[in-house]
Amino acid sequence: MRTPVSNESRTPLRQRSFRFLLIATVGGFSGYALLLPVVPLWAVAGGAGEIAAGATNAVFMLVTVLAQLAMPWLLRRMDCRGLFALGTAMIGLPTPLFALSSDMWVLLGVSALRGIGFGVLTVTGSALTAELVPVAQRGRAAAYYGLAIGLPNVALLPAGVWLSGRIGFGPLFWAAGAIPVLAALTILGIERVRTRDQERGARARPVALLPSWTVMAVNTAAAGGLTAFLPLAVTSSVAPAALLIFAAATMLGRWLAGHLGDRFGQQGVLAPSVLFGGFGVLLLALAAWTADPVALAGAAVFGTGFGAVQNTTLILMLERADSATASTAWNIAYDGGHGLGAIGFGVLIAASGYPVTFAITGALLLACRALAGRRWA
Repeated sequence: MRTPVSNESRTPLRQRSFRFLLIATVGGFSGYALLLPVVPLWAVAGGAGEIAAGATNAVFMLVTVLAQLAMPWLLRRMDCRGLFALGTAMIGLPTPLFALSSDMWVLLGVSALRGIGFGVLTVTGSALTAELVPVAQRGRAAAYYGLAIGLPNVALLPAGVWLSGRIGFGPLFWAAGAIPVLAALTILGIERVRTRDQERGARARPVALLPSWTVMAVNTAAAGGLTAFLPLAVTSSVAPAALLIFAAATMLGRWLAGHLGDRFGQQGVLAPSVLFGGFGVLLLALAAWTADPVALAGAAVFGTGFGAVQNTTLILMLERADSATASTAWNIAYDGGHGLGAIGFGVLIAASGYPVTFAITGALLLACRALAGRRWA
């Protein structure tokens, strides 16, 4: 006789701790998204050049990745819930210091402190997503977690620039600092967890992560390069709509992949997602060559595939290693891939132009199909 499935097992949103995790994630990423384009503007307002202004975000992301490298060691020794709250608070606590001065040493120092917090937040958030829900719900949980990350990015990246011109930099820095600090208080609603892998003494298997990690890194590099250079490759009337469609489609892709992956298996969802994203980039190559409106279709197709790749690679990594190792590897692929993608695109565009660069990128994504369908022990 089959045991009835309770409502509690049907959706991650019925887990009280997971709901608080989503609230905190929205708050933490709001502090991140609000200032990502604003800090370089503040640096330029203080007399810095474009390269120095860009260094503020470069230092932020570099320190983020360095902090992420330390997370497996920390997560095996400290409470994941406490580290999550600490990382969320550290996104906000140093932020008002930006208002003290636009000198580069201040901006780089504060950016580095915030980068530590962001590195801790991203890894512990992914780990808690895996540990607060039953294994059978991990795909859907990761999808909802992706929405909690994506919504602040879609809404607040443009809002930060707009607010800096309306209320001024100082008040914006204080607001962007307060939101993550308040969000960190949701730790009171999140239960203390001990990872399932720690309980059964599982050992990390980083080699088993390599196929999924590579697929994720290549796709993220493509996304980082395209978002940086698409506004230069197509007309100014099309680019903003294409970027908005890409962001929305990415969230849709994560949501669909989460539900389909839990039902049909993550491996079966990953391969078509990679192909979908590759064809989307080839459409963007066509748009850069001759037909700007095609960029809207390309952004929708690539965004959907990229969102699905994000979700499925995270769950596959969690199936093949402990949550500390898997979450760290996935976040490094995401953050590092974005930075390398922007640099790589710049080199290729200088050598061959926009259409050829986009076409090469699409071909690389399609080639990832071989890795996406491979199971490594």
